[in-house]
Amino acid sequence: MITEKQTDTKKVGAAAGSDSGDPLLAGITLSFKVVEDELALFDKSINEFWNKFKSTVSDTSCQMVGLRDTYKDSIKAFAEKLAVKLKEEERMVEMLLEYQNQICRQNKLTQEKKENLLKLIAEVKDKKQELDALTADIQDLKEEYARKRETISTANKANEERLKRLQKSADLYTGRLGLEIRKIYGDKLQFLFTNIDPKHPESLFMFSLSLNEARDYEVSDSAPHFECLAEFQENVRKTNNFSAFLANVWKAFTAIVYN
Repeated sequence: MITEKQTDTKKVGAAAGSDSGDPLLAGITLSFKVVEDELALFDKSINEFWNKFKSTVSDTSCQMVGLRDTYKDSIKAFAEKLAVKLKEEERMVEMLLEYQNQICRQNKLTQEKKENLLKLIAEVKDKKQELDALTADIQDLKEEYARKRETISTANKANEERLKRLQKSADLYTGRLGLEIRKIYGDKLQFLFTNIDPKHPESLFMFSLSLNEARDYEVSDSAPHFECLAEFQENVRKTNNFSAFLANVWKAFTAIVYN
């Protein structure tokens, strides 16, 4: 790059050369020559700096473009990896939510089973209490049955004794008093006497005998009827002397005949 000042310097040097015989002019010409060389050297330096600057700027621009492309590629790769990571995170979140839902359902089922188990335990306890109460009732019934069986056994033994006495009295009076004993309805025994009326020995005099709920003698259906039958019944209950009872009944029937 040559400036306008350098051109004027060259012109001055040329003019001085045309008149080289002048020492002063020759010195001036030499000075201009030195200045011209220095200017040329400076211009060269300037050109070299400019070329280096342009080269540096060009390299920097290329580097910037490369960095920009690398940055874009890195951003793109990072975005793709981030997208994949986000999808994985979404799947993990979905799996976590599903797992939480399963846990909630399992907890609900567990709670329902626990409640059902508690109800079943309560029912079993109630059934056990009912069974204990039923067992106690059965035991009471067994004891009551045993008592009743003992009472019945005792009563049966007493009845057997009474029947023996009745049979003994019947055997005693059958031959002498014409006594006949029949079993009739309602578990009653009917006592029939003959040979009481001398005019009509075949005439029947009768009464019925049974045992009431208290296992006491119950006399009824007297024919013919006589007033002291209730008294005889009370006496036989107190004394348990059936032979005396039959004798009193026979006497009462005989008194009816003779009166």
